[in-house]
Amino acid sequence: MRSLLRRSIPALLAGLLAAGAAAGKEAAPPALPAQGTLQAAFAPWDDIEGLIVGQLDGASRQVLVQAYLLTSRPITDALVQARKRGIDVRVLMDGGQLDKNAAERLRQLREAGVPVWLETRYRSAHNKVIVIDAALPSATVITGSFNFTWSAQHKNAENLLVLGRNPPLAARYAANWQRHREDAEAAP
Repeated sequence: MRSLLRRSIPALLAGLLAAGAAAGKEAAPPALPAQGTLQAAFAPWDDIEGLIVGQLDGASRQVLVQAYLLTSRPITDALVQARKRGIDVRVLMDGGQLDKNAAERLRQLREAGVPVWLETRYRSAHNKVIVIDAALPSATVITGSFNFTWSAQHKNAENLLVLGRNPPLAARYAANWQRHREDAEAAP
């Protein structure tokens, strides 16, 4: 019986992987080499909003944002300032999360000329990602549980990673951003 199990389990796993690939899913995401810098921050103790704003202030070409919630004034203001400096800023937001505060931030971005798309395909577009200068050696990915909100900074237990100087990782996140952008609807 054990011999049969040893032979059938690998065959079963191979079949599951093939089924996933046939369904348009990668069998396994690529392993990327460890490189660059890493900062870990934890709210409410660390100033995560300030950390994000500092990274946005350092952008030199492009900022791609995927936000489940975006109600933080400092982060929105930094995105607008980046746009005014000539940085290509683009934002994806979860279409189901446009309460009064998020709608106000959306309006602020749109008035500044920042293109915004709403993700409506998913029950929750729960990504919290910022990709900065993906094509440059300074490429940075910001991600974690931290929603871009006042509550995330002051009321919640949250985490954030800033992965700097890692172009392969940033390219993978930028490609995922683009995949989501293709499914999103332009914000009004």
